[in-house]
Amino acid sequence: MRLGDSQAREQILELLYEELRRIARLHLRAERPSHTLQPTALVNEAYVRVFGGAQPQVTDRTHFLAMMSVVMRRVLVDHARARNAARRGGDQTRVTLDASFEAEQESTLELLELDAALTTLQKEKPQVAQCVEMHYFGGMTAEEIAEALPRSVHMVRQDLRFAQAWLRRYLAQAPPA
Repeated sequence: MRLGDSQAREQILELLYEELRRIARLHLRAERPSHTLQPTALVNEAYVRVFGGAQPQVTDRTHFLAMMSVVMRRVLVDHARARNAARRGGDQTRVTLDASFEAEQESTLELLELDAALTTLQKEKPQVAQCVEMHYFGGMTAEEIAEALPRSVHMVRQDLRFAQAWLRRYLAQAPPA
């Protein structure tokens, strides 16, 4: 699948829209219950970021879905950073001892910590980080990842196990925010 013209891009989006919404729901499942973005809005924001400027090279369906999933994660991270910045700044004083506020803040911090961990993993082990993004954020199976990368299913599963242990260790060592 090559995305040479806007008509082809629109057709592909129509065909894969429900799959993109499923991926967006996977991303949002880990978010706080009061999150303002809905799956449709997340898909649309990711689409604008991907196709708003230069036209990316997309090789096939799997590559397109993985790319969109990564961009969805970035949208959520940017959204969390903006919420944290708004909370720290501004001329309003908000005093809340509500448990839901604390849970919301904790969820935002967890997303930012996870993003920092994945960014570090990307620098150290880019192939492993790519497998993590495709599996956890793209909802892809080890078999689909192996086909997309092309690598053996055994190596993909090994990378996912390594990533799980690496992320657990990294997040345990992360200083509290």
